[in-house]
Amino acid sequence: MDMTQIKFNDQGLVPAIAQDAATGEVLMLAWMDEAALRETLESGWATYYSRSRQQRWRKGETSGHVQKVLGLSYDCDGDAILLTVEQTGPACHTGAHSCFFNAVLTPEEDELPPSPQILERVYRVIEDRKAHPQEGSYTNYLLDKGIEKICKKVGEEASETIIAAMKNSREEVVYEAADLMYHLLVLLYDRGVKPGEIWAELARRR
Repeated sequence: MDMTQIKFNDQGLVPAIAQDAATGEVLMLAWMDEAALRETLESGWATYYSRSRQQRWRKGETSGHVQKVLGLSYDCDGDAILLTVEQTGPACHTGAHSCFFNAVLTPEEDELPPSPQILERVYRVIEDRKAHPQEGSYTNYLLDKGIEKICKKVGEEASETIIAAMKNSREEVVYEAADLMYHLLVLLYDRGVKPGEIWAELARRR
């Protein structure tokens, strides 16, 4: 990497944004000096510069919440770094997945453009229901009933998807496949499997 393309500020620093590779979610903003940037590129693990401690630090070196760097780019002016990372655990020191949880404007779910990332968002909702149960929640009902009930529902939804396909009903296939995916995500959560593990296995089979 040509470091002359990076415009470090008067303190020799450049802002670095970490983005979740799985969801596209912005996780945090930190700073890098040239040495931290070089270490990140050489090691493959996000390394930043602490302005308060006046020293470099590798993300997760004490907490274990490391960031494996999958991609790195800089903007058109060379004054900001973007890291695409595989985040282990929460990115924020508060325990939140992202540091950007102080919402001022929040889009409604139906305002978000459809994308495969919805699977990650649904998985996060399932995690949240477990941590913060809600009365009348179907997800909490399934989790409380346990793996036998969950597996039964996955089987039922798989059968209904097959029936819809055999009927050659495109609309029903979409509806039933969505039900199947939701129940499969509940099963994955119950078994402690992250969606990213499935994506990795699919990628391995390419």
